[in-house]
Amino acid sequence: MSLEIHYYEMDKDTSDEDLMLRYATGDVAAFEALYVRHKGPVYRYMLNLCRNEAVAEELYQEVWMKLIKAREKYQVKAKFTTYLYKLAHNQFIDHYRKQNVRIVEDQSVEIDDVEHGQLSKNNPEKKAQTNQTIKKLSGLLASLPNEQQEVFLLREEAGMSVPEIAETLSINQEAAKSRLRYAISKLRAGLSVE
Repeated sequence: MSLEIHYYEMDKDTSDEDLMLRYATGDVAAFEALYVRHKGPVYRYMLNLCRNEAVAEELYQEVWMKLIKAREKYQVKAKFTTYLYKLAHNQFIDHYRKQNVRIVEDQSVEIDDVEHGQLSKNNPEKKAQTNQTIKKLSGLLASLPNEQQEVFLLREEAGMSVPEIAETLSINQEAAKSRLRYAISKLRAGLSVE
């Protein structure tokens, strides 16, 4: 079994859809490969939406549990990432609906602490500047309306196209494009202010 896992990790050409279909037939190694590929972006997506680590962790785990439960019914109708982020989006919305709470972010979470090992350890000045930019971007992202924030995160974290974002969020493509355009415009404007 460990050889299989190693095979999937090494085989970057195996599509997510093929891995999910293999998992549907009981191939646990295929699920592990999917998990390794998508765990970071899905977690960051949830954390950016929730702005609360405990809630993000809970919802993140629920997304993967739903994927596990749905494996036998899975059919390739769109990209796997569209399917996965639709599960994440629905889990996020359902969580707040159940609590009958309007979605408001807790601004205390530092997103730059999540998977941030790519900063240069040899250049403290560059690291400080990068940290400052990340904190500013994180704050700007948190200040976006939820609809714009979610579209931006799907584009950046999941690498989705506008049609995929529209399908994931069950909105039309023009709405997705418009939300993304406004989000990018606001983020650029905020980053250019000194």
